[in-house]
Amino acid sequence: MKIATYNVENLFDRAKAFNEDTERSRRIVEQEAELNALFQQAVYTPSVKQRMLELMETLGILRSDNGPYVLLRRVRGQLLRRPKSGPVAIVADGRGDWVGWAELKMAHVNETAIMNTGRVIRDVDADILAVVEAEHRVALKQFSDYVLSKVDGAPYPNVMLIDGNDDRGIDVGLMTKTGFNIGLMRSHIHDLDAAGNPVFSRDCSEYAVETPGGEIIWVLPNHFKSKFGGNDAASQRKRKAQAERTAEIYHRLSGEGHTNVVILGDLNDTPGSAALHPLLSGTDLRDVSAHPAFDTGEFPGKGTFGLGNDSDKIDYLLLSPPLFRRVTACGIFRKGAWPGSRPKRWSVYPELERQLHAASDHHVLWCEITPLPML
Repeated sequence: MKIATYNVENLFDRAKAFNEDTERSRRIVEQEAELNALFQQAVYTPSVKQRMLELMETLGILRSDNGPYVLLRRVRGQLLRRPKSGPVAIVADGRGDWVGWAELKMAHVNETAIMNTGRVIRDVDADILAVVEAEHRVALKQFSDYVLSKVDGAPYPNVMLIDGNDDRGIDVGLMTKTGFNIGLMRSHIHDLDAAGNPVFSRDCSEYAVETPGGEIIWVLPNHFKSKFGGNDAASQRKRKAQAERTAEIYHRLSGEGHTNVVILGDLNDTPGSAALHPLLSGTDLRDVSAHPAFDTGEFPGKGTFGLGNDSDKIDYLLLSPPLFRRVTACGIFRKGAWPGSRPKRWSVYPELERQLHAASDHHVLWCEITPLPML
């Protein structure tokens, strides 16, 4: 059986702000988050109202609810007054006076890139595929049914995604082939840290997958806090807390007698980082990239992002020791990722003519495991 993980960076729609350069994207995302945090305050003091107005002006939603990158959703009650002449004023005195929020506008992913994503998933041909940064379950199901069929691939009959904590449509899901049935599921979107905030930026969902041979494999797709816009102390603490909680979940599964566990996905940090230490060194999980059979393909780097350099290893496929011992082949699939141009580092699909056409900036990690005999 083949297990893989792939950060698709959205299937059909992605926050429009992400189409800008990194610094501008970071500012837009941070400002939208700050404005929503202010909206949640019970009391709007004069200084809070002033900051709201400043952020709304910067985001282009001061005079209109429809900004270039952000929408202001006003459902009930009154937040502000926009006179035909004169300054805009916040008239709500707190969260209880109105219902609404700011949200990032979405834009369509390039059509050629969508098809290339389908080609990657078709060619990897995993029995169990963790998908990172999918919009929602319906989008993942539609992608499986329509896009995979369009590129002569086989749709996945089992598609599952639990909506996570991120409002930008970057959730983690699972697709499995016939005979690999998804059974018991657990979500950790409500796990809280000491300050009462969600531990996981998306989720660390647990899926019990029953194989054709009758054994149960626990699959835990994950997507840790991004370094997008910087890698400050708060970002590192967030990833470390996520690694610690994921390690706790793994130890619980092991303590319950589950020997077949896979933790996989985009952990957004490198193997030697302090943030990932609780998971990579604090457990007996084994990284497939350390397996003697690990194949990096045409390019020797073990990086899973960008141009594939070793310093760009941020995606992981971690196996419990009994599964690791059954690995017969493993590696990186890069054919849908931009290979650079001087020179090109690996072969790509003929349809990948420009960087815009790349299926994703991430590469696929996969492994093949010898199945147990039928029970």
